[in-house]
Amino acid sequence: MVTPSAGRRARGRGRSSRERARVGAAGGLWYTLGAMGMVSKLLPDAAAALHDLRDGASIAVGGFGLCGNPEACIRAIAASGARRLTIVSNNCGNQGMGLAVLLQQRQVAKVVGSYVGGNPDLEQQMLAGEVEVELNPQGTLAERMRAGGAGIEAFYTPTGAGTVVAEGKDVRIFGGKPCVLETAIRTDFAIVRAAQGDAFGNLRFYRTARNFNPLAAMAGRVTIAEVDELVPSGALDPDDIHLPGIFVQRVIHVPEHANVIEFRTTRPRSAG
Repeated sequence: MVTPSAGRRARGRGRSSRERARVGAAGGLWYTLGAMGMVSKLLPDAAAALHDLRDGASIAVGGFGLCGNPEACIRAIAASGARRLTIVSNNCGNQGMGLAVLLQQRQVAKVVGSYVGGNPDLEQQMLAGEVEVELNPQGTLAERMRAGGAGIEAFYTPTGAGTVVAEGKDVRIFGGKPCVLETAIRTDFAIVRAAQGDAFGNLRFYRTARNFNPLAAMAGRVTIAEVDELVPSGALDPDDIHLPGIFVQRVIHVPEHANVIEFRTTRPRSAG
């Protein structure tokens, strides 16, 4: 891995800025060291960011339904042809769009999610026994991903106690309530979308797109951030950063998105 201190040593040996602009890759990290010794995680496109995706990988995906989807990364996964994937997401696509393309191409073996409504591809493959589905209460799914990034191996929650959610899990009494043991989620990759980001991976999300995106990013061992607007290092006020770059290994700039709306609901315009 190339670090800023390594960059300082390189400058001390009198290397040119071209020589210093090198790329180092190790353990999923992909850093470019620029002329000023600043670390950049920027890659040219989603295909480059997902170059090491393999069959059987697990992927945490930000977004809620179709809101806040990392569209370019999803297309790159579809184009890669990787199979037997485990997708961790609120819903694996919706209305045949978003992550549903991976289901349509039979690339998914398992879905860990909290909702399957509005997703005929997942419904059909689940009922046919072609895709394994692990349903979680929505807050539990969110906390399992956050726990994975925070280094918490497991936690107890009252959500799901006394239901099928608790079957086969340890249940204990805390505060007079039965609580279910849930384990953290960590995935091989995470793909997320942010409204703004810098080359180090500091991110800001746009309104409701700040849903599962920060949590999915925390859960991934290698997290790829797809940013609408790439800003210079230092442009984001530290107090305004929603997710610090320590959770992000690779960054791509994707200024154009389809931003599909699941159901457009409007009122008739008034006569005046």
